[in-house]
Amino acid sequence: MFRALSGSTLILGLVPIAIILIATIEGLVLSGLGKAYDWKSYLASLGDVVGRAILSILPLGLAQLGFYWLWEHRFFTIPMHSVWAWLLLFVGQDFCYYWMHRADHRVRWLWATHAVHHSPNQMNLSVAYRLGWTQRLSGGALFFAPLVAIGFHPLVVAAALAANLSYQFWLHAAWIPKLGLLEWVLNTPSHHRVHHASNPEYLDANFGGVLIVFDRLFGTFVTEREELPCRYGLTRPVTTYNPVKIALHEWLRMGRAVIRSRRPVEAAA
Repeated sequence: MFRALSGSTLILGLVPIAIILIATIEGLVLSGLGKAYDWKSYLASLGDVVGRAILSILPLGLAQLGFYWLWEHRFFTIPMHSVWAWLLLFVGQDFCYYWMHRADHRVRWLWATHAVHHSPNQMNLSVAYRLGWTQRLSGGALFFAPLVAIGFHPLVVAAALAANLSYQFWLHAAWIPKLGLLEWVLNTPSHHRVHHASNPEYLDANFGGVLIVFDRLFGTFVTEREELPCRYGLTRPVTTYNPVKIALHEWLRMGRAVIRSRRPVEAAA
């Protein structure tokens, strides 16, 4: 199994290049059709990718050591030789992703990183890879620790998360309509448009990765309404295209709040 994972490293390395290429084609097509396309925002997202790639060489991850410690002290070992094991991983991973994503919007320490993804004021495919530079520092990946504790190898959990995030790429296409019966089970572009909207009626909704069922189960599902077009970006819009300012703007706001507060921990929560 691990040889197969290692053998797929080259393919996984090509995925980001393919994603950026497809996002570029989308921008060219929309521009060619006379649609407004924010190329400055597109370049800012590229800057985010470059910064993240540079920072990836630094040993900043809070989760990696914890995951391997958990693996050494796991309750069980789940062999990945059956369809049921992969199905359990898929559902478990999406469940953990839902709660991580929900916390990203509710816990300010996590939001400081996740706000970068919501900073574009136009929805398009380039938004998908604007993810911020401080993900490994914030420790959000620890939400997937239960999967390792019950017996999924950390590499398998990481691969499942990568697949989940790859699925979400197409969700950022604003031109894809509702998809009928699929809307009941899967996270779709329509559901994700709501998630990225800053309209009060749409805030803090649709946190699912591949599935939308957990939002329906836990009361965070909101449907897109034709009479209420989505307004994208943050409730306090980010107007800069500087990748450094985009990456750090919410951290700076949180830092100022902590300095001014008599209860610093609460200011970061």
